[in-house]
Amino acid sequence: MLKLKALLIFFLLAAIISVIGCRKAGLWLIKEDHPENADAIVLLTGSIADRVLQAADIYQSGYAEKILIVAEYMGAYKELEKRGFSVISKTTQTKDALVFFDVPPDSIIILPGDAESTISEAIIIRDYILQNSCIDTILLVTSSPHARRASIIFRKAFSEMETPVTVLSIPSVYNKFNAEKWWQRKEDIQIVIMEYMKLMNFLLFEKNKL
Repeated sequence: MLKLKALLIFFLLAAIISVIGCRKAGLWLIKEDHPENADAIVLLTGSIADRVLQAADIYQSGYAEKILIVAEYMGAYKELEKRGFSVISKTTQTKDALVFFDVPPDSIIILPGDAESTISEAIIIRDYILQNSCIDTILLVTSSPHARRASIIFRKAFSEMETPVTVLSIPSVYNKFNAEKWWQRKEDIQIVIMEYMKLMNFLLFEKNKL
């Protein structure tokens, strides 16, 4: 077991070193598909502004008539609410922002589930689609450096469904991530390293959860 862990750590470090030395590492993270007419836009939770703006643009362009959002995990915030402190969740902020940008409230579907990760979002979305067989194409909206990993996770989640579901990745253009020169800014370096680490963690340890 110790040898296995040591081996994994070695490969992890090697991967990080390779990423740091590869100028195209940032570009690879941005999985971008050409938008097509779809049954739903899936807006992943996390950073709000850039993802909401992209989802609103896609909706207003007429590519889909509804937006699916999985309710975020609130953790200890629920205890604050129980004690009388009002908390505005990211889910609520996201919906309010979409409505502000002229997305009708009836077109926004909030799915319960306390999502803690992209994996849990994919599972909840998959379960919803299984109950709504009319959905066979989704537009997956997220932040640009998160797009590759999110696409891999969702496609894995849908891979064994009887009816194939097409996942089109729509990364947001509204963030500061500089994929072409990611090594020039500390924040972008951190994003690139973390995304590759999370992707490796998914491929090695978490993909069986789907």
